[in-house]
Amino acid sequence: MEIVKGNGPITGEQIADQLNLTRATLRPDLAILTMAGYLDARPRVGYFYTGKTGTQLLTENLKKIHVRDYQSIPVVISANVSVYDAIVSMFLEDVGTLFVTDQSGCLAGVLSRKDLLRASIGKQELTAVPVNIIMTRMPNITVCEKDDLLIEAAKKLIDKQIDALPIVKETEKGLEIVGRLTKTNVTKAFVALANDE
Repeated sequence: MEIVKGNGPITGEQIADQLNLTRATLRPDLAILTMAGYLDARPRVGYFYTGKTGTQLLTENLKKIHVRDYQSIPVVISANVSVYDAIVSMFLEDVGTLFVTDQSGCLAGVLSRKDLLRASIGKQELTAVPVNIIMTRMPNITVCEKDDLLIEAAKKLIDKQIDALPIVKETEKGLEIVGRLTKTNVTKAFVALANDE
């Protein structure tokens, strides 16, 4: 990069000569620096330094990632399911959030671990209490869509202090649940970005 910064635009042959390497040996390194965005190349002109920092490149990459790239399968239950059955579903599916649907299959509510824990502390018969009594309801549910930027969805998770967002699609009947986005999904995206660097 220093050679390109000081001499750019410069051909691959010229860089290889300065490093006493063959062009073939250097080709993978130049390809990585170009794909990462540190260098750019123009046919019959050569390589030149883009002037972008690692932070700028990371920001650019983040703005290319959408929710659909890292979403996972939602765990959905019906509004008339008992609190006991919801606890069992959450345990068996190993998730921290359940999405609740109405009779038409659209988003009606969200159940978190906290909601279920709060309900189980009292002396209520958990098999007799339906989840629609304790769930968070619309319009108090934060949602996202597949085409939203992942960074914007991550901000929602932080701002609302929640573990998961339902990914929805608007239909005539209401909001259809098409996926979920969790803090784990966002973490996977950052790890993947770091591994690409």
